[in-house]
Amino acid sequence: MFENLKDLCLLCGTSGNEEKVRDYIISEIKDFCEYSVDPLGNIIAFKKGKKTAANKVMLDAHMDEVALIVTSVQSDGTLTVDTVGGIDPSVVIGRQVLVGENGLPAVVGSKAVHKLSKSEREKKPEISSLYVDFGAADKEDALKYVRPGDIVYFKSEYVEFGDNMIKAKAIDDRFGCAMLIELIKSELEYDAYFTFTVQEEVGLRGAKTAAFAVNPDFAIVCETTTASDIEGVSGSQTVCRLGEGAVISFMDRSTVYDRELFGAAFELAEANNIKCQTKTKIAGGNNSGAIHISGNGVRTIAVSAPCRYLHSPSCVVNKKDLESCFEMVKVLLEKMAAM
Repeated sequence: MFENLKDLCLLCGTSGNEEKVRDYIISEIKDFCEYSVDPLGNIIAFKKGKKTAANKVMLDAHMDEVALIVTSVQSDGTLTVDTVGGIDPSVVIGRQVLVGENGLPAVVGSKAVHKLSKSEREKKPEISSLYVDFGAADKEDALKYVRPGDIVYFKSEYVEFGDNMIKAKAIDDRFGCAMLIELIKSELEYDAYFTFTVQEEVGLRGAKTAAFAVNPDFAIVCETTTASDIEGVSGSQTVCRLGEGAVISFMDRSTVYDRELFGAAFELAEANNIKCQTKTKIAGGNNSGAIHISGNGVRTIAVSAPCRYLHSPSCVVNKKDLESCFEMVKVLLEKMAAM
């Protein structure tokens, strides 16, 4: 799973541009399941288990990552950009990035601090105030290599450090993808459907069509979620903590989760000695928001890995938490399939 996670995090694929991620996943699962790709670009896979499931269970992870998109080329050859997905502009200033299909090296710049007005210094930067510099001499030179609509990705290495920590871009949600790949390659007790979906970061779009196609009874959304377990943050504002296991949500901004499944997750965790915790702040959202209201309604639960610095070039997770997520999803799948 961790080898797949590393490979996936080093690939570039934002919303609507998931081709490289999709090709990699297909290369890993094609000998272990049946699969198809729908018109939107989702992978929909079916894995035969030892037994036929009493209920149709769908496991979902999204393939896209947050990124920037070129909106114009300026006279000096620098690029204006906007965000694809939710990115805090302050986390990208001064960062190394890769521009376009050829991955041209570049940096994200902003107005020099001594040129900022008092009011500008006191407020957070806006994406419209930033630019990408890839060394072009002027607009004419830049247009030889870049056009509006080209994607700008974070340049970030996959690094293991400290006590079981991993740092990389795009752990949201390449971890979910790596976990589903591992499950597909494993021997399952029951039949299951797996969806690797597109365009989650811009509105849960791929999950809408994937859930419609599968029409499941139950769904497990495999995700990452914000951990704010740092000095000076306390109580529910920490959201969740690294090292405390898989995160089970009772509610976020797109879903009120199935109460029976929420309770069952903690009962299964205790019975199987799996570390888990709850998400203590009602914030954010994931593909559950689209899946649980699909068709006649789908009983849905999200299992997330706690992640510091989400949607940044340097997401940080704990390997032990990722293992806990894998074990949690596995026992939940077996319970849902047999309910």
